[in-house]
Amino acid sequence: MWGTPAYAAAFCAGAAVWLAAAQESGLRRARGLVAVGALEPVVMPPWERWWAWVRVRARPEWWCVAAGAAVGLAGRSVLPLVLGGLAVPVVARVLRRRQAAKERAARAEQVIAFCAALGSEVRAGRQPADALAMAARDTGGLGAGAADAAVLAAARFGGDVPGSLREVARAPGSEGLGGLAACWQVAVDSGAGLAEGLDRLEGALRARRDQQADLQTKLAPARATAVMLAVLPVLGLLMGTALGADPLGVLLHTPAGIGCLVVGGALETAGLWWTGRIVRRAEGATHGKAKEGDR
Repeated sequence: MWGTPAYAAAFCAGAAVWLAAAQESGLRRARGLVAVGALEPVVMPPWERWWAWVRVRARPEWWCVAAGAAVGLAGRSVLPLVLGGLAVPVVARVLRRRQAAKERAARAEQVIAFCAALGSEVRAGRQPADALAMAARDTGGLGAGAADAAVLAAARFGGDVPGSLREVARAPGSEGLGGLAACWQVAVDSGAGLAEGLDRLEGALRARRDQQADLQTKLAPARATAVMLAVLPVLGLLMGTALGADPLGVLLHTPAGIGCLVVGGALETAGLWWTGRIVRRAEGATHGKAKEGDR
């Protein structure tokens, strides 16, 4: 009785993933042709071209629906497809959080490089405004995108450089620019050496970066536990199938199996949430200490 709905739902899920991957494909292809100067296309086998196309354009979280459709076809049930659809926003949120963490780390590294370059330019005898422009040119900016122009304009035309730096420092990963604003303010108001302040700021930012790296190393076992919790059920299903049992049939078509699936899913979710909470609390405590150090 589950066969027809499961096949129909799986077909619809596959079509949805395909349409999501094909969104704006014509526009992206036109942009690619313009970017490369309309070079002659490389001849590839159809399956290889299809796989490369899907891998580049498909959003990662939608593979949960594809996986649910595949499991639903194997188990002749629509339930895995529903669970795959429910997992899409959760996976999307995790992926966004990871991307934000990568961008934050990249901006922090950019700030360190900028402070080091600025200190070198000041020690070489350049005026602070000129040194700021040279450091931005050599390192690619402050890592704040369009906000870099406001800082450079304030330095060139005698504007409020510390205020512009503090505005940029509000972005995650750019907090070190708040220290640069303080160094600039002190150097302008009291005539203190800007180079010495930049050296101390660079050392503090590098120490914070090393502390973050050490924290990530210590949190690696907790993350490994989360990965193990996520993979173990899949391994159990594969082992059961290899031994000749029918774990999917039991889980999806019997009351006891559905009960075990619900309880196991709840325990799995609780375990992943708990390990994630441990990681987030540790990272939050470290960020709090870093902000207190900045004050």
